[in-house]
Amino acid sequence: GGPWTQQKGKSYFKLSEWWLIFDEHYTSAGLKDPNVTTGIYNTFLYGEYGITNRFAGIVSSALFSRNYMNNLVSGTTGEVIVAGEAVNYLGDTDVGLKYQLSKKGAKVPMALSVVLGLPLGKSVAGAGMNLQTGDGEFNQIVQFDIGKGFRAFKKRQAYYALYGGFNHRLNGFSEEIRFGAELGIELFNQKTWVIARVNGIESLKNGATAETVTSTSIFANNSEYVSYSVEWNQYITKKVGFSLGFTNVIRGEIIAAAPSYSVGVFLDLSK
Repeated sequence: GGPWTQQKGKSYFKLSEWWLIFDEHYTSAGLKDPNVTTGIYNTFLYGEYGITNRFAGIVSSALFSRNYMNNLVSGTTGEVIVAGEAVNYLGDTDVGLKYQLSKKGAKVPMALSVVLGLPLGKSVAGAGMNLQTGDGEFNQIVQFDIGKGFRAFKKRQAYYALYGGFNHRLNGFSEEIRFGAELGIELFNQKTWVIARVNGIESLKNGATAETVTSTSIFANNSEYVSYSVEWNQYITKKVGFSLGFTNVIRGEIIAAAPSYSVGVFLDLSK
């Protein structure tokens, strides 16, 4: 989306699978520590719908989430110290509104978004109370987007987009500053779009760390990171296509230290 909103009655939908498997995490000092192998799989539904030519509704929902931990095995005896376990449940959902501040055809499009994070997932599960499909807190994000479309290599359509936002969180979680940038370019007569992104979260660290949230969870409090990602979007028809994505962390604190992957199918009804 960036600073562009769907026109009235137009829409875009994407169903995707995202997963992360890690046996290391970043500590609060930004160093890596080992942990029992842990995996998270989320099935996401993302959608945009143009309410008016400048207002759009947005939803990103984890329809199904699986969080598991492998057996913790003794390195000397080979015995299972702690048995592995898993939880399957709903994940959290974001719903929001985006308003395009600039008029259609503006040289520098801008938009303002308000997003509500709904804690529909499980924040505590398993014998160790450390399996999660959500963070258990209701949050509100205000985000500003700016960008521009241009021609690359004389013929290719391309764009860049920048954003900055503030995430107000409840239930003892710290507020966050969010920021990012992306660059996209079309290939093969607009049948393919390749997108590169950099995203970051800086925690204000003004909340209390919940005892039930461990430092090896992606839902931990006071987490922060800078990541880079690459996404390939391939149209099969004018409206239907698929995507492949890869994301990795450049630096982090209290966050998983491993790449994540995604694969999805989309329906583009914006044209």
